[in-house]
Amino acid sequence: MATTNTTTKMLSMKLLIDRNAKRLLFAEASKDVVDFLFSLLVLPLAAAAKLLGKDDIAGSVGNLYGSVEALDYTYVLPGAAKDALLRPAVLSSPDGASLLRLPPPAPPCGGQLPSSRSLMMMYRCTSIFNSSCRTYITDAYGKACPTCGNRMAAAAQYLPPAPAGGQTAGAAAGFVQGVVTYTVMDDLTVTPMSAISSFALLNAFAVTDLAALQEKTVQLGYNEGLEILRASLQSKTVLTDVFLGGKGPADA
Repeated sequence: MATTNTTTKMLSMKLLIDRNAKRLLFAEASKDVVDFLFSLLVLPLAAAAKLLGKDDIAGSVGNLYGSVEALDYTYVLPGAAKDALLRPAVLSSPDGASLLRLPPPAPPCGGQLPSSRSLMMMYRCTSIFNSSCRTYITDAYGKACPTCGNRMAAAAQYLPPAPAGGQTAGAAAGFVQGVVTYTVMDDLTVTPMSAISSFALLNAFAVTDLAALQEKTVQLGYNEGLEILRASLQSKTVLTDVFLGGKGPADA
């Protein structure tokens, strides 16, 4: 079960739980939450493996893909392209933002968290006498220099390229419109929410006792984002796994 990080700004989702059936029905989410979920589609698997420590790709990612594919352009921000998520070329992340499009975790002991421009550290040879050593750089601290054999331990910060021409700060506004809320299913299927769609879902779940429905607001921060990413690659019950610890509502 994801732990709550109270030291950083978080997003929130409202879960609807059927206490009689002991199951999570769906969640109500804002634009920012949906932007985060859809941003998982442009996160390279290599980055996911680095964030999580594993490279599982089974689970609910396909449902996110299908949600974007089926999303009507009415709900897509002007200038945003569905192809950017469905057929991404590179990861596009606002300068200073974490890879997950969520507030980064609080730095330990009150220190400052480095920005995205300083997260990738590279290392050069410590020798100052051989100019050939300067032609090599590595991300593996202490690796032997191929020229002189000394340790490559002189830190150098990687500076990402500038945004492509025409990309402005407005491009970091996300993907979906913020004028409506969205329904997020346990398997991460996302659709625009309406009163009609909510009643249709209740009918689909065969809910007859409205008094048995429970709303639970949960926080979504960086740690929870990591858990959602992990679960989305492994599970079809992502929200239950992350926010209810994989248990039924009565046991959570």
